[in-house]
Amino acid sequence: MTLRRVLSAAALLPALALAASAQVAPGFPGSTWPTTTPAAAEINAAVLDSLDREIAAGRYGFVNRMLVIRGGRVAFDRRYTHDWDRAYGDSARTRNALTPHDLTGSYNYFNTWWHPYYRRGDLHSLQSVTKTITSVVIGTAVLRGEFPSLDTPVLSFFDSTQVANVDARKRRVTIRHLMNMAGGFDWNENLPYMDPNNTGIMMEASYDWVKFTIDRPMMREPGTAFNYNSGESELLAHIFRQATGVDIEEYAARHLFAPLGITRWFWKRSPTGLIDTEGGLYLEAGDLARIWYLFLRGGTWNGRQIVSPDWVRASTTPAMRLGTAQESAGYSLKWWLYRDPTDSTRGIWAGSGFGGQLPYAFPAQDMIVVFNGWNILPGQRSLPPRRTMERLVRAVQGASAAPNR
Repeated sequence: MTLRRVLSAAALLPALALAASAQVAPGFPGSTWPTTTPAAAEINAAVLDSLDREIAAGRYGFVNRMLVIRGGRVAFDRRYTHDWDRAYGDSARTRNALTPHDLTGSYNYFNTWWHPYYRRGDLHSLQSVTKTITSVVIGTAVLRGEFPSLDTPVLSFFDSTQVANVDARKRRVTIRHLMNMAGGFDWNENLPYMDPNNTGIMMEASYDWVKFTIDRPMMREPGTAFNYNSGESELLAHIFRQATGVDIEEYAARHLFAPLGITRWFWKRSPTGLIDTEGGLYLEAGDLARIWYLFLRGGTWNGRQIVSPDWVRASTTPAMRLGTAQESAGYSLKWWLYRDPTDSTRGIWAGSGFGGQLPYAFPAQDMIVVFNGWNILPGQRSLPPRRTMERLVRAVQGASAAPNR
């Protein structure tokens, strides 16, 4: 199959200079990342130390990890500890929108056995960063010729006689529309997640998330506007299984995690048993960084092509507009794309997850930064993304040579 149609979506927005820098690519991590110092990586340590102090002082609420990798080496790594039982214990015992099922289960977002770490270990909930990783898994299947065209109608994976609210617009919804959050379904996930009227929360409170989503009425023509919709990402789990005959977690384990050296993860499943591709994956921060590093290296890992350069390019070239915010470049194939705050011709590639899951790739700086957090109540303080990105970029500006590797 071809990615020509995938790439054509980039015409919706002016192209940005999102390519990685021309520095010679370093090696790849083995079981652990090699380490260096900020000075050796040509990063201004004072900037990182300042951000570290602010996080440790609680200025941004509950931040759990800050990991900085430049030139393929860990230059800065801080973990922050919090008393989760004290912070969220009362909420964990109370029925609310974020505890839709059994209070001891994995969808009680205040339950400290499940959140923010899996069984109080070091695998951190990624929440909606799971969506981006789901896209990467699909990219591996596309390269292997085992996934259909993104222009395939979604209803071809369902018995349409069993789907509610079918009209001409729903028949025109394609996989690409789901990948770009542009399915056109009647869906409002802009409310706080503590609000039971949030459609994403309504979906998680239901038993069959796929049926809940595919049965929703249409609100607009598919492909015409971005509208954040976690259900569209969950539909991808169903489509992947129907198209390949393989559970997407098993496929990820074989064709993405294993080649990258990721050996530990946890992936939640919806009440029906279907994998949760909208928010269920847990990874350790260094392993999450491997996936972002894969994209910095054009989809190649240790000489093996995991996803194609065309898929990387399509994922990091805006396909959908996200309002008029200066820092926003757009959205494409489950990737959030931002403008470099210091140079609007350059881009930053990101994931974004509930509670403060923020992995960033800075291609021009050959740098990856991962933040984990767990600020899940309305009004809690959190990292300011634009200002944080600007500080990180400026920390490496002015380097006269490539990082000392």
